[in-house]
Amino acid sequence: MIASLGMYDFGAAQAANDRLWALIRTGLRGRGIDAPDALTRGEEAYWDAWQSPDLILSQTCGYPFRARLHGKVTYVGTPDYGVEGCAQGHYRSVFVARADDPRESLADFDGARFAYNEPLSQSGWAAPQVHAAKLGIRLAPTLQTGGHRLSALAVVEGQADIAALDAVTYALMQDGGLAAGLRVIGVTDPTPGLPFITATGRDPGPVFDAVGEAIAALAAPDRAVLHLKGLVRIAAKDYLAVPNPPSPGQIAAPI
Repeated sequence: MIASLGMYDFGAAQAANDRLWALIRTGLRGRGIDAPDALTRGEEAYWDAWQSPDLILSQTCGYPFRARLHGKVTYVGTPDYGVEGCAQGHYRSVFVARADDPRESLADFDGARFAYNEPLSQSGWAAPQVHAAKLGIRLAPTLQTGGHRLSALAVVEGQADIAALDAVTYALMQDGGLAAGLRVIGVTDPTPGLPFITATGRDPGPVFDAVGEAIAALAAPDRAVLHLKGLVRIAAKDYLAVPNPPSPGQIAAPI
């Protein structure tokens, strides 16, 4: 059996996620569901886990869920992180630039060098590109970094002018002192947050109950570290209704 919580799993969050998983594991086993002792981490925590018939629980991103995983996995529920300005279970991206960049608004970054984690990221690619198109500006895909923290570093180091980071990741970075040298210059519209999933054909009800009970039982300091407030259900149609942007290859980079 496989379980992974890799989307928000760095710094102090790793130990907190281990304690959260211990509570979930107990709840699952108490319901007669086989659950692994430990979380899977590293590259195997993502696509390999999400597509495995042995998946008990993982967390994916909204874009992979609607573009590739819907119908191939079972939706469990969506954690609520209490993101400011968002409904329960929803989140948004924050646009970040260097703290000393003189540009004041997102519109001032029209045509700027944009760093993004990957083309199938809701917060790092899809949401910011949809938002930019709505404003009538272009964020040129200059650098694919492989991760939100790497996108932030690319901005700090001057390899890019702007990046969009998941608001929860950015909060975790601020907690760990990893957001120094950055400032927020805008936010996207809210979209459904990162869903918990299990293998296709598995009953999501007992898994939802085990996760919800574990979040409620998690020690307050760990909930604070994870910014975790609770667990909600969001209709699949709400995920599927989120617009998909052009791919990076369809958006011209600056010359």
